[in-house]
Amino acid sequence: MFENIYKGKKVLVTGHTGFKGSWLSMWLLQLGADVAGFSLEVFEGPSNFSVLGLDKHLKHYLGDVRDYKALKEVFDEFKPEMVFHLAAQSLVRRSYADPLYTFQTNALGTLNILECIRHSSSVQAVVMITSDKAYRNVEWSWGYRENDTLGGEDPYSASKGCAELIAYSYMHSYFNKTEGPRVATVRAGNVIGGGDWAKDRIVPDCIRAWSQNQELIIRYPNATRPWQHVLEPLSGYLCLGAELWKKNSRCLSESYNFGPDALVNQPVKALIAEMQKHWPASHYKIDQEGILNQPEAGLLKLCCDKALSDLKWHAVLNFEQTVGMTSEWYHHFYNKDDKSIFEFAIKQIADYVEKAKERALPWI
Repeated sequence: MFENIYKGKKVLVTGHTGFKGSWLSMWLLQLGADVAGFSLEVFEGPSNFSVLGLDKHLKHYLGDVRDYKALKEVFDEFKPEMVFHLAAQSLVRRSYADPLYTFQTNALGTLNILECIRHSSSVQAVVMITSDKAYRNVEWSWGYRENDTLGGEDPYSASKGCAELIAYSYMHSYFNKTEGPRVATVRAGNVIGGGDWAKDRIVPDCIRAWSQNQELIIRYPNATRPWQHVLEPLSGYLCLGAELWKKNSRCLSESYNFGPDALVNQPVKALIAEMQKHWPASHYKIDQEGILNQPEAGLLKLCCDKALSDLKWHAVLNFEQTVGMTSEWYHHFYNKDDKSIFEFAIKQIADYVEKAKERALPWI
């Protein structure tokens, strides 16, 4: 996969204890990479990183991306050749409650990563992960393209727009050279899959309620999102990272969207209805007060034509497969010994790869 570029490479993943970061770290390990992670401590309660036991399989650095000194020490010690930056405050509702922390983590944290890369002699390829919410959402019916206006009304969206602007400045001031680090940013969102227990996300909220036979409370049943399984954008990030490793890469100092087929864009109520097929006797109600207090966008989707053109990348799964893989993971976790979840997650990666092979995607 990915032309074996990751085999034997020293890869640093920030935010490796998070949902996407832990899946990415596991996939990189399967590809033969020497993986190190830099992240905050794992919060109490279940987490994908903890249940997979990933601390036994990689170099596990604890720290805060707002702390430049601690971050620089990791770069100096590990000497990464490739970097995937995922560390972030990733929740919209939390950004309303704590905008200072959100901006410091997402904007200043990005700046600290880029400074470490600027002073590194080992780093050759960098993928900076932001969010689809980095775009200024005017709720039009077509997908946002990489050159559309950035920024958002809520603190989370604005902080991700800031991160993109900081990365753009560094890419064109310091990294826009074939002999130095090759850097790109990526935008994706509404990622679902096994191992996510974050607060105020629709799938974890479903799982927490239904696994205990409780009623699910939702806020925005008609909000439409491009739901995608976690392995979809990760395959895109890995495609891009492999391309950046090549010295003649045309992806240098560019931004890329990664999202599902248009048919996977579905409202929240459709996602819940599909999940209910896997969770008999589940039910929910709508929180009207939550809708009034903290508004969210009604429609958001991305145009991924650039990824298809430059990387020959496109999504693999349909809506039913996306929800099915997600539900299967949680069923396996709750109904079996959680010591087997590592092998089950590896099997899901293998199943996803097989589906990509059936669709003849170049990265496979």
